[in-house]
Amino acid sequence: MTNKDKINSAVEESDLGYGDLFAVLLRRRFWILGSMSITIAIAALLAVREKPVYQSSMRLLVEPNYPSSQAQSNVVNNPLAPNGEEDYATQINLMRSGQFLRRAVDALRNEYPDLGVNEVSKSLKLSQVVENETQTKIFEAVYTSDEPIKAQKILETLQKVYQDYNLQQQELRLNRGLATINKQLQESRKNLIDAQAELEQFLGKSRLVQPQEQASSALGALSQIQQTEQTTRTEYDEARARYLTIQRQLALSPQAALITARLSQSERYQFLLGELQKTDFGLAGLRVTYSDAAPPVQSLLAQRQSQIRLLQEEVTRIVGSVAAQNGLDPSRFLRNGQLSETDINLVNQLVELQSTLSGLAARSQSLEAAKQKIQVESSRFPALIAEYERLQPQVESERANLQRLLQLRQELSARLIQGGFNWQVVEPPELGYRIGPQPMRTILLGIVVGLFLGGIAAFLREATDTVIHSADDLKRLSKLPLLGTLPKLGSLQRSPVHLKGSKPASSASSLLENLVLLQESLDFTYKNIFISGSHFNSLVITSALLGEGKSTVAIGLALSAARLHQRVLLIDAALKNPTLHHYFQVANDKGLFTVLSDEAIGLQPLKLSILGSDVDFIPAGPTPADPLQLLSSRSMKELLLDYESQYDLVLIDTSSAIETVATLQTASICKSTLLVSSLDQVTKLELLRTISMLNKLNLVGIVVNNCR
Repeated sequence: MTNKDKINSAVEESDLGYGDLFAVLLRRRFWILGSMSITIAIAALLAVREKPVYQSSMRLLVEPNYPSSQAQSNVVNNPLAPNGEEDYATQINLMRSGQFLRRAVDALRNEYPDLGVNEVSKSLKLSQVVENETQTKIFEAVYTSDEPIKAQKILETLQKVYQDYNLQQQELRLNRGLATINKQLQESRKNLIDAQAELEQFLGKSRLVQPQEQASSALGALSQIQQTEQTTRTEYDEARARYLTIQRQLALSPQAALITARLSQSERYQFLLGELQKTDFGLAGLRVTYSDAAPPVQSLLAQRQSQIRLLQEEVTRIVGSVAAQNGLDPSRFLRNGQLSETDINLVNQLVELQSTLSGLAARSQSLEAAKQKIQVESSRFPALIAEYERLQPQVESERANLQRLLQLRQELSARLIQGGFNWQVVEPPELGYRIGPQPMRTILLGIVVGLFLGGIAAFLREATDTVIHSADDLKRLSKLPLLGTLPKLGSLQRSPVHLKGSKPASSASSLLENLVLLQESLDFTYKNIFISGSHFNSLVITSALLGEGKSTVAIGLALSAARLHQRVLLIDAALKNPTLHHYFQVANDKGLFTVLSDEAIGLQPLKLSILGSDVDFIPAGPTPADPLQLLSSRSMKELLLDYESQYDLVLIDTSSAIETVATLQTASICKSTLLVSSLDQVTKLELLRTISMLNKLNLVGIVVNNCR
């Protein structure tokens, strides 16, 4: 798995909790604040430049003086007559049409010459008022304009246009309705006279008084026969269903079931059948041992033939006559006749159902004959009845239609006098009131949008950021023991520390204060490193990048060990960029480089006293041309073994692991390695690369620096 895959895997495994979410928002607060500032500024600019908007409204009650009638609507052929919700929707569409708006614009031409139909159409909103999810008969018109008086006058003009047009259309529709009804009245009278004459002629020709009653009597008798026939058919189907069910249970025909029942009730037959079964059982036992030619087997076979002959005679004696009558072979029932009492009851029911089916079939034939007789007797009525039933309803229909048209004409005449629809002004147009702009709402909207955009920007920036910002993320990513966390402090100054027997410089207080503040965390880290009981006494301290605080950790761990009365040696092995001699304010003309380059030169560690603790220190010495050659030499290994035998703990401060291979070489000859990582500085890829290089060098864990 590549380092990139490890990063993606670690990110997928981590869940974004509330604490992590808050940390992201806090870390990217400037992105959020910047987005909010920009959107608020834009919203404020729009609010200042937005023109004032005024709104006026009116409400009209649109209610007909006569109730809605579907029949009236059909006769009058009036698509605009009141007919529930569909009619009110039509009224609203008409009120939005250009002809009304054009009339209003023409009426206001002198006062508002620039007013156009499109402007009125865009600014006008018409709707039907809804109360408790029920559409009312009240229409609401709302108009918005940049002038309060203009909004009111336009609605007043539209109100007059609507009312005038509605009255004109009502009168026109009602007049058309009366003309249509008068024409239909003439046609209805003529149709009624023709229908009555045709009916009288039919009755006189057929010489019948009440043909319908006579036909009804015949039809009644026929209907009763059909009902009886249906009942008989139902009984027959039920009996046949039961018959088939019992027959399936017995798995025998009625004749075979009757014969089997007789055999089951014969004691002699049952005795002979039992003896035959005993012989078959004994024969089966002998055949296991003997062949069919053996005398015992032959004896049983002869006995079996005799028993079969007696059994056949008994079957012929019991069922011979019945089998002969039904054409059945008595030998078929030789091995039958072992029905239980329940099966015998089923046989009796089967016989009874067979008799019932025969009776129902005979009754059905009788009913069919009676029905055909009635149909033949009433064959002369159908034509007369059909003709009578065609003429009589036609007369009644024409008479009812004539009465309906007369009543409708009377009602429409009365409505025409009343004026049709009643348009009542519920709320007249008032002076327009200001509805915008609303600067606070615009600014609040800008704040919300800015917060939303800022959040998106923050999380996008977070998604593209590979720097590690929390100890939990570092632990999940590295999968190493977290041995300690150091709080975020000011950067350590390269100022001298107080050495034993010397007076501290005035600039040394910064390092001393930081070491005091980090003392508890460093002691805790030291305990975590050695709590497992490991007995290594040399520890390389490195980091992925420069400036992650590895030197501070090295000094702190040395002091923690010294306070526990350990003999501690601190070596600066960062030969290319040594730093510890600056902190301790000692000369760097001799050091590790001097010893490794010339074995004849002996070097005694410097005795330092830091915050009351004694620590031995070996500086790096002059910068070599090839640090790797020196650190990989046999002299370095022998020197380290010598120091490990003299001291309880040897701490080696090195360069960053990514910077030089010399660090890996130093770690390879030591007992263990400690990685220091600083939050908000090292990236995931850099950390994984470093861990990948140090994993084979007894990497004991990781110390997190710069924690909040």
